[in-house]
Amino acid sequence: MSSYADIALPVPLDQTFTYAVNGVVPVVGARVLVPFSGQRLMGVVMRVHDEAPQQGFEVKPIQQVLDDSALLPDELMELARWIAQYYVAPLGEVLRGMLPLGAEVKRHFVYRITDVGRRILYEGAEKGASRRSKLSAEDQNREYAVLNYLESGEGAKLGTLRSATNANKQLLEGMVKKKWLLREAVAEERDARRLEKVAVLIEDARLPKLNTNQTAILAELAAVGGRMRVRDLKEKLGHAGVPETTLTTLVRRELVRIEEVAEEFHFGGVATHGKKHAHEHVLNEQQMEALSAIVAAMAKGGFAPHLLYGVTGSGKTAVYFAAMRRALDAGCSALLLVPEIGLTPAMTGQLVAAFGDEVALLHSQLTPDERAEQWHRIRRGEARVVVGTRSAVFAPLVKLGLIIVDEEHDGSYKQEETPRYHGRDVAVMRAKLNEAVVLLGSATPSLESWSNAEKGRYARVEMRERVMSRALPAVELVDMRNEFRETGQEQIFSRRLIEETQATLDRGEQAIILLNRRGYSFVVMCRSCGDKIECENCAISMTYHKHGTEGDGIAKPGERLECHYCGFRRSVPKRCPKCDSEHLYYLGAGSQQGEERLQEIFPGARIGRMDRDTVRGRADMERLLARLHAGEINLLVGTQMIAKGHDIHGVTMVGVVGADFALGLPDFRAAERVFQLLTQVSGRAGRGELPGRVLVQSYHPDHYAVKFAAQHDYTGFVAKELQYRRWMHYPPYAVLANVVVQSDRLEEATGWSMELGRWFQQSRLEGIRVLGPAAAPISRLKRIYRFHFVLKGEKRQALGSVLRALLAFSEVKAIPRRNLVVDVDAVHLM
Repeated sequence: MSSYADIALPVPLDQTFTYAVNGVVPVVGARVLVPFSGQRLMGVVMRVHDEAPQQGFEVKPIQQVLDDSALLPDELMELARWIAQYYVAPLGEVLRGMLPLGAEVKRHFVYRITDVGRRILYEGAEKGASRRSKLSAEDQNREYAVLNYLESGEGAKLGTLRSATNANKQLLEGMVKKKWLLREAVAEERDARRLEKVAVLIEDARLPKLNTNQTAILAELAAVGGRMRVRDLKEKLGHAGVPETTLTTLVRRELVRIEEVAEEFHFGGVATHGKKHAHEHVLNEQQMEALSAIVAAMAKGGFAPHLLYGVTGSGKTAVYFAAMRRALDAGCSALLLVPEIGLTPAMTGQLVAAFGDEVALLHSQLTPDERAEQWHRIRRGEARVVVGTRSAVFAPLVKLGLIIVDEEHDGSYKQEETPRYHGRDVAVMRAKLNEAVVLLGSATPSLESWSNAEKGRYARVEMRERVMSRALPAVELVDMRNEFRETGQEQIFSRRLIEETQATLDRGEQAIILLNRRGYSFVVMCRSCGDKIECENCAISMTYHKHGTEGDGIAKPGERLECHYCGFRRSVPKRCPKCDSEHLYYLGAGSQQGEERLQEIFPGARIGRMDRDTVRGRADMERLLARLHAGEINLLVGTQMIAKGHDIHGVTMVGVVGADFALGLPDFRAAERVFQLLTQVSGRAGRGELPGRVLVQSYHPDHYAVKFAAQHDYTGFVAKELQYRRWMHYPPYAVLANVVVQSDRLEEATGWSMELGRWFQQSRLEGIRVLGPAAAPISRLKRIYRFHFVLKGEKRQALGSVLRALLAFSEVKAIPRRNLVVDVDAVHLM
């Protein structure tokens, strides 16, 4: 029997930890609970063995084995190791991201008395309370009550201690600081099943004499077949004025029983209002050619990456569904990734219509219990079709045969916290490990994927025409420089955009206007001193959010300034915090101001807004999309959320406002992002029977990204952009990593970055160019000061070696791992 196990723990350390087997020998891939640094953490077993650690190391025992068998199959364990190696990330944190099972482990804090606390207790019994204490006599008495309660050595939870001694959390934390108490984080198993209570009418029960309320409940149950959810029944009782205790009486008299059953999962979805579902469409010739290429690859077997380049409205979704059906018919499972949660309602509704109970949903807005439930359904093989966002790439599908990455170019697939993986690239590797087909679909493929197709690494499938030979929308550029010269005013919406929008609404059609900024105004500046009001936590201007639509320029209750990075909020000042001037100026228009202005211009329009302020959960998105599909909204304004994947046939006009501001950002991908955004939002127009029209307001109408987007010329843009990338040695002609040094103390962050800068200068880095150290574009974020290095190289192996050597040097210099962010294949350099 093996005596030791190596455990990967969710801590920012690049190693596993050895523990002694305590009774049951865990299997590789199972979860265990182990003690670590005064806590009890959940980890994953990576290896079991008999190799005793070096002398002098204390080996603690495993406290609890949570799984009888491996929770993760071999291919996902291998994928985890690859992610840790490729992205230079701690293996334990990779595995934590793979397992959305936090609901199955309950965490709480336990307080125990220390030797110091026990000595203080005994001294207090002999000498009385200390006169030197800053606490009141009442709080000192509470401290001794806590010590007395814990004197036996047994731990107690926070709630238990508070109830027994009247001590509050602040008092207990003070005792921890004085080392009288030890606070331990404890984890233990919990039942994460979602259960609900159902009232069941007992048949053939002998009815005694009943009052009116009791008769009403029995009649209600009989009318619905003898079963009803208790919460629904209580709601009806409340409307009828029947007290809830009546149901309890019927249960006691054995006329009704209460059962616990699995709660139904709400997949959501958006009503199609007469439109066919994706699986109901008859595929045209180009769709059939695309499907044939994918099906042939599945029939041949083995790893087969495909890039599906299809213009907006070409029917890529119908091809996805047909390919998934072929995978299921072949006895395999299929995974569909979408970039944002906002796209899941429409996609999930269509998948359920096509595949019924075989569908599972995974994304971060599910409750922890819902995520655990869906994950186990997938693992048991009950769900063979999974749809979800980035993290769904780790779904434990049985016999995975097809992975589809929709809108593969989207930056949302990149995780911006450890482990910083890219969902698209992990999907490709997972397909390779499973010898499966992976399909990357987009109307604007990323330059990395396009380059891979050009080099023959991916098979390229093209769909260059819209379904039913519908024309791509005509795009008109409005030069906002000329607009200002002719009107002498800085306006959000040009005269041409207002004219076209009015004509669209007059025809009874729908219009969408993209205004890619949240809030009302994104800069508040003092006209006297020129100072901007910045977040106290981040080096970024705060955004002004207005309360309501009426106003006379004076801040109303509920108006606020908000940081969109850390969430910090403050009231709107009446005077400049720096120079005390009353001349505060609001610059820049966000979607909230856009909505207000549109209501003034088009008072008869039915206007909706889609941004992070109006769409906070999946139910909000479902309601908004349902209203849009039903025609209840005929003018929608919003941020880039409206640009992705939505198929609303009534939309014939799209206006684009301020999308080209990103061309001024310090990021080599700026032009690519602007081109993709303009192309994607333009694709929302003319998807039905009527032709579409797009008006793009721009201060840079001559920029190649804007011009090529207006011409729907993806290949022309790619040729131009790749030429620039080749000259500057940027991806896809180089590999790249962004290393961020961060600390809440400026002098510490500065010192560490200089230390690492000297190491880079003194080391022989073959094939690697280092830019930095320099202050990050956002130099302070959430009260953390940030400096960064950008590393560029020709070979990925050389880049990985340098990064690992950097981390080893940092460990020698006692630079904590949590203060170093290593972002391989960084998408954002801000």
